[in-house]
Amino acid sequence: MQSKTFIKSAVSACCVALLSSGNALAITNANDKLDKVMANYWDAYLDQYPLAANMNGDMRHSDKLSQVDEKGRTSLERLFDKSIAELESIDVEKLSAQQKVNYQLMDWMLRHERHTLESNWYMYTFTTYAGWHDGFARSAPRVRLKNAGDFKSYINRLKAFETYADQNMALMREGIKTGNTQPCETLVGYEEGIRGYIKPAEESDFYKPFKTLPKTMDSKLQEQLQAKAKATISASVMPKYQEYLDFYLNEYAPACRKVVGISSVKGGAELYDHFVKYYTTVNTDAEAVHKLGLSEVKRIRDDMKKVMEEVEFKGDFKAFLEFLRTDPQFYPKTAKEYMAAAAAISKEMDGKLPEYFSYLPRLPYGIEKVPDQIAPKVTPAYYQRGAADGTRSGKYFLNTYDLKSRALYELPALTLHEAVPGHHLQISIQNEMGELPEFRRFYYFHPYGEGWALYAEYLGEEMGMYKTPYERFGRLTYEMWRALRLVVDTGMHAKGWTRQQAIDFMANNSALSLHNITTEVDRYITWPGQALSYKMGELKIRELRAYAEKALGEKFDLREFHTKILTNGAVPLSVLEDLIKEWVEAQAAK
Repeated sequence: MQSKTFIKSAVSACCVALLSSGNALAITNANDKLDKVMANYWDAYLDQYPLAANMNGDMRHSDKLSQVDEKGRTSLERLFDKSIAELESIDVEKLSAQQKVNYQLMDWMLRHERHTLESNWYMYTFTTYAGWHDGFARSAPRVRLKNAGDFKSYINRLKAFETYADQNMALMREGIKTGNTQPCETLVGYEEGIRGYIKPAEESDFYKPFKTLPKTMDSKLQEQLQAKAKATISASVMPKYQEYLDFYLNEYAPACRKVVGISSVKGGAELYDHFVKYYTTVNTDAEAVHKLGLSEVKRIRDDMKKVMEEVEFKGDFKAFLEFLRTDPQFYPKTAKEYMAAAAAISKEMDGKLPEYFSYLPRLPYGIEKVPDQIAPKVTPAYYQRGAADGTRSGKYFLNTYDLKSRALYELPALTLHEAVPGHHLQISIQNEMGELPEFRRFYYFHPYGEGWALYAEYLGEEMGMYKTPYERFGRLTYEMWRALRLVVDTGMHAKGWTRQQAIDFMANNSALSLHNITTEVDRYITWPGQALSYKMGELKIRELRAYAEKALGEKFDLREFHTKILTNGAVPLSVLEDLIKEWVEAQAAK
């Protein structure tokens, strides 16, 4: 006969086992529920944004374009609200540690995107950096065309441009009626970026895919597809570009806003406050960011003066900047020379990567010129992500317009930022993280992504990428550029600064050419808040590295620190801080 003690112990053990089993089941159910919410949201989101889907390598919606009218916005609002409600129904405490991070990121993304959508920002269909018309034009190379079905889908997209253009112009007309237009001072020459796309069908960017149809395709079918493409471009695409040009010149430009700050329009002050938080991913405000920017400007200016002393320049800071902006030794003579110099820097950097990174992406990248149509109003360079499935490489686009404004001593910092170890390295690794939910592989938290790219410029000092004092000054100029953004963006949008005040402040504190400064200030005016991302992110990454180095001492491994930063994908800065502190604890315990 068993003792009562034994029976009691057995019953207790059984209950504990049942409770443990129940807890495990609850965690599994909560995790599965979140997986479903995340997958359903992202699938529906890509259905609404076909160009974004193509950018990521998803070609399921290559025959469509976004619906950007009221019906389309309502559909997107419902998607956000439905997904938020589904998140709220999940018991967060029953999620695994990794799923809690996914929950936190998705909740942040949905609520901030929903906030933007309910503001008047939807009426601002373009910035000086990018607009709906050139976004469509630049999307053509991202569509994967292998067979007749693919080409027919692409032709259907060309046809859909008629409605897409009408809806975007309707939004701009709504902006005219409500005072939500881009400022006049930023729009000088903008029409040339529209006019540049108006060409005979066969000479247009949209027809390029039809010039090299698959050799395995029947010749008669090739002729039919080419004829259909020409007809569609001539009937649906080019007339709309011409209509947009006429509308822009005759309706939009005359109704432009007279004050540069977004706070000058109804609801603009609240919108900018939202953008400050959205583009920094921290709970801060314009005044705090402005003060931080001023302190960073002072610190970097002191470092710049040390370089002046090193090169034994005879003159004051203003004279040194003038020397750097005007001496022919610092500028390329041809676009080919400039592109070749960037390629040489990129290749040297490629060879150094294994010393500083324990995980490298598989996807390569190429270097191309910024398209001529948009080059006059676009920044010195930008990066375009490759396809996640490896079928399209990343692209580092370099602006060769107005070569007298493209300083060679700035090129190392620019290349490290846009290519490796900057945007290409970070974004390609994020694309490859197949264990992450889809939205985390592709969503862009700006201060993380831009902060990493600016940190990559700083890292170049350790990697020996700046060969001369002038190249080191170029790196400082680029760091100063991002510090100046904190000052002038908040200055114009929250403190009443004029465009000229912003231009003068940047010109007096950096060696950037006046052309670059002007195009940059116009970008900040037309895209409020985004410029705050860079310095805020870089400062946090450098702060976390210093923390990890101090806490771990000899146990600190820079290669593994970089891997930890990069293999979690893009995250808000507060989440990044938590992840690194957890990593430091784990490393210290080894």
